[in-house]
Amino acid sequence: MNFPYSNKKWMTISLAAVLTTAIGAGTLTASANTATTEQTKTAVTATTEQDKATATKETTATGTEAAATATDAKDQATTGTPAPAANSTTTEKATAAPTTTTTTAPTAPTTTTPATTTPSASVGAELTLEKAIQQALETNATLATARLDAKNADLNQMLSYKTSADMPADMIESLNAAKAKYISNAQGEMTKKLNALQVNATEGKIKLGAQQAYYNLIFAQDDLNLKQQSLARAQTQLKVANAAFKVGTKAKTDVLQAEMGLAGAQANLTSAKNSVEVARMDLNDFLGVDLTKDWKVVSSNKQTAPIKMTMKQAEDQAIAKRVEMTKVQEELKLAELNVKLIEEYSALSTLPGRVARNNVEKSQLAIEEQKRAISKEVSQAYLNLNAAREAIDYQKTAKDSAAESYRLTNLRFENGLATTLEVIQAEEELSNRENQYQKAILQYNLSVVNFETALGN
Repeated sequence: MNFPYSNKKWMTISLAAVLTTAIGAGTLTASANTATTEQTKTAVTATTEQDKATATKETTATGTEAAATATDAKDQATTGTPAPAANSTTTEKATAAPTTTTTTAPTAPTTTTPATTTPSASVGAELTLEKAIQQALETNATLATARLDAKNADLNQMLSYKTSADMPADMIESLNAAKAKYISNAQGEMTKKLNALQVNATEGKIKLGAQQAYYNLIFAQDDLNLKQQSLARAQTQLKVANAAFKVGTKAKTDVLQAEMGLAGAQANLTSAKNSVEVARMDLNDFLGVDLTKDWKVVSSNKQTAPIKMTMKQAEDQAIAKRVEMTKVQEELKLAELNVKLIEEYSALSTLPGRVARNNVEKSQLAIEEQKRAISKEVSQAYLNLNAAREAIDYQKTAKDSAAESYRLTNLRFENGLATTLEVIQAEEELSNRENQYQKAILQYNLSVVNFETALGN
């Protein structure tokens, strides 16, 4: 058994115990008793002060407590002195100091240990279509790379033509010098302009992608709601079939068919939940945020309205705004400038002159080809938008008809005029029409976005 005191402490305690026993027996005189008591108090006080000093030393130097305890245990094992039971007051005074040290030592390091946690994404942040677009413009990696590429291209082009561009015009005496000044200068300006336009075009694509990802998530969430409604209908049908089977109005096959319908609805619900998670991850990936970030998406469907412009007006607007047209037009200007310089400082009949005129013709053909490509793209987007708007009305009519058919089939089933299989088929048709209606809304939203992008907005 281990005792918490050293030999010195035990000698002090033993002395106090002997003196106390002598007083109790009446063997000592009153004066001797008083002197001995004062001596005992002095010894105990000295011991207490020593213990306090030891405790202070243990508190300031972490880790010495274990060594002190081991020394005490060794001393006790050597002496083998049992703990006295005489003077409880003196014992409590002797043990007060080490008790305080034992309590405070382990708690000191724990108060300064910081908790290290990984910041989690905010859950349930509200996301509108406008916020999704803004977030993509700020954090999309592709757009950030395009901006940096444009800056680097501007810097490289500036280094290549700055010296020749500063050359005075009266010092130009040859075609090569003229090209070095005018062609390089024009090409540098064109590159700078096209880089800025290319960044704008990339921003347009990012806006398009953000809207597509946003609407895909809305569709996935709407589809999940539809699958939950379908599951509720299947559960209700199973309850009705079980009740009818118990009273003997329906056969066991009706119950089995209802269970089959319920299992199918549960499988569809599981797939819909997975689609929501995938759509959310795709949106977060495109926006450049944490893939696990949760959103409270605010649905914002496009207003279904006829297009306010004709197809020809849409084509003209796109040709005037699209970056592709600006690029080929700038290339034509550069080719024409090259021909002008050759005509002024050389002759168009030379080989460089003929090549330059051919390049002008190529640039003109490129402009016409680009016009046709843009016109075709705008026309297709125009037609798709009109078709998508009309499809919403047709799909809504089909959905309403399927809902009424399901209601009537349920009534027939309750009156014994329809089977469970007919009810399940009607419910599946209703679920399919609801899904097609949601897809029509999604397609219209995406068609509006594609049409606006084709216009160059």
